[in-house]
Amino acid sequence: QVHVVESGGGLVQAGGSLRLSCVASGTIFRINTMDWYRQAPGKQRELVARINSGDRTVYADSVKGRFTVSRDDAKNTVYLQMNNLKPEDTAVYLCNVAVRLSSVTLLSNDYWGQGTQVTVSS
Repeated sequence: QVHVVESGGGLVQAGGSLRLSCVASGTIFRINTMDWYRQAPGKQRELVARINSGDRTVYADSVKGRFTVSRDDAKNTVYLQMNNLKPEDTAVYLCNVAVRLSSVTLLSNDYWGQGTQVTVSS
């Protein structure tokens, strides 16, 4: 089984920065994509940033130029550096990792964390 834990959320003023971390642990052969999603009250969950095993990244238009996703495979960790935060960035940020459990299969399973709250005040 795989356990995913996010950290680094908090309350920050508009224009400030936060760095989120997400650590995966357990039976892991290799992690493929590592994603950050967010969900604000009354809104659908949206993909914020994605990084694949080749370090190729994808960002939501709303965060391009402000957020940076990175990963440390030795630590099974993905980071989200968030700069110039805006009140509309307020949400629960969730991490999703696609994990290959062994070398026998190319298939991966998705695992979610519980999320970390980010609140940006105006």
